[in-house]
Amino acid sequence: MTGQRHAATESHRPFAEPVPLDLSDPDTLRHLWDLQRASYAVEARLINFDGIPPLHESLEELRTCDESFLGVRDESGLVGAVAWTRLPNGALDICRLVVHPVAHRRGIATALLDALDSIEPAELTVVSTGAANLPAIAVYHRRGFTAVGERQIAPGVMLTLLERKNASAPPPIHNS
Repeated sequence: MTGQRHAATESHRPFAEPVPLDLSDPDTLRHLWDLQRASYAVEARLINFDGIPPLHESLEELRTCDESFLGVRDESGLVGAVAWTRLPNGALDICRLVVHPVAHRRGIATALLDALDSIEPAELTVVSTGAANLPAIAVYHRRGFTAVGERQIAPGVMLTLLERKNASAPPPIHNS
């Protein structure tokens, strides 16, 4: 897809298609850092835990992470991003999905996940989020993810582990 996307909200404010983010660019890096701090501050309130690692990540730590990023911009700047890595078993691991609080409910998370599916097809995709982050869990459920477990990360704070198996992705090649 090309051009502008329109969200299914009352505002109908357009946003651009997701594009790769170059973290070696200082402006891009700073905008992504600001975006994730704003987004994870919302999650921290939802799950009552401010120890979310990206919330405390330095610019240098973000710049040198081993993740690939796609981002979405609108007239105000960078409003959403998704990051991923490939696990040794070939699964796609969604490391972060962030949307600026002022851009919630505009379809940005869905656009990012659609773009990621398009450029990184995977037989298995995994992600985790705070168990009390019901909006994020709802987004993942709508995208075909199912909860496969929980993990305690601090006293009283649980992560929900989710995965999606994609039957249309090519199976891994096994040498016999």
